[in-house]
Amino acid sequence: MKIEKIDIIVVGAPWRELTIVELTTDTGITGLGEVRMVNKTDTLIAAIQELGERYIVGTDPFDLTKLAWNIQIAEYGLPGEVGQSALAAFDMACWDIMGKSLNVPVWKLLGGKFRDRVPAYANGWYQGDRDPNVIKKLAQGVVAKGYRGLKIDPFGAASAEISRSERMRALSILEAVREGVGPDVSIFLEMHGRFTAAAAMAVARDVVDVEPGWLEEPVVPTDITSLRRVRQSTHLPIAAGERMHAAHDLRPFLEEGLVDIYQIDLTHAGGITGFQQIVGWTNAYNTILAPHNVCGPIGTAATLHVAVACPNFKVLEHFNDFADPWVLDIVEGAPRIDPADGCFPLPTAPGLGVTLNREECKKHPRTGGRLALFDEGWEQRVSIETYQKPKDQ
Repeated sequence: MKIEKIDIIVVGAPWRELTIVELTTDTGITGLGEVRMVNKTDTLIAAIQELGERYIVGTDPFDLTKLAWNIQIAEYGLPGEVGQSALAAFDMACWDIMGKSLNVPVWKLLGGKFRDRVPAYANGWYQGDRDPNVIKKLAQGVVAKGYRGLKIDPFGAASAEISRSERMRALSILEAVREGVGPDVSIFLEMHGRFTAAAAMAVARDVVDVEPGWLEEPVVPTDITSLRRVRQSTHLPIAAGERMHAAHDLRPFLEEGLVDIYQIDLTHAGGITGFQQIVGWTNAYNTILAPHNVCGPIGTAATLHVAVACPNFKVLEHFNDFADPWVLDIVEGAPRIDPADGCFPLPTAPGLGVTLNREECKKHPRTGGRLALFDEGWEQRVSIETYQKPKDQ
């Protein structure tokens, strides 16, 4: 069996573009991969086209180790976000083909079933004014859908520092959310790498009584010195890793014990094959994984299969019930949480278990959508034209 064709389909939403890769083999079996590139869709498409012609067309979809070596080593340049994302799209599609050709779900090829249910938490739900009462009601709507966890960045457009009044505003939002959802729902605090060490430590002190499930990216993720200071200042768990793109990126954080929960995004880290390496590394250091997932249903399905087989898995991020819920319709068999327990059920169909609906994809052409975290109103997740223009314009 050889891959003979690569198709690229981009589905546009106001704040994100989903780049879908479909590989077709000479036996007629197809496989799907998906990446939500962070604000560089054209760059990703160019990489997929160039690397695909070089390393995908004419190859056996089972030869994933050689595919990764070609893109990570033979290309000579060090793996980064773009190359690892292109690799991930190919890798997911190849796993899909492998599962279909063997008539088994992908998780069976990853060591088999470790769990029957995959816990999820909601993101993209707080699309309202930064008002405690507004956000409280939205949080209650999340719980009404069955979720047992939710994530929020209440810090507006803060960058580096944050004033005391803005810290207190963020705290009042978090306290309202806690009041609205009760003591048993996990609140994960997203900080998006916004802060200096001093500012992050102040926030960590403020939110202790809210008992967040983690502090996510309290400082710029490459700033190990600042992260060390934050780690030493709080007992709260620290989560990070969505912007780590290869297993070796974790090494200094693992060796110093700076991160409690790693949020590697397999769509930016070489796909399922790359993520499996990270499972081994994090498990060896007795840490856990809560994969970052801002994808539509295809990337979610790929991460779901990994989560089923992963021994040190915690919880899976999910946007698609709140941010652009229509994306669930671009495939047949989209993963959906069970409102009875806030978990994804075990996938049973061969491969990734999803089939592309091209007609539905056509209804949502490219938007140029991107996430502008340092513009007022970013959390509304609407088109970029509606954000407040930067202050220097």
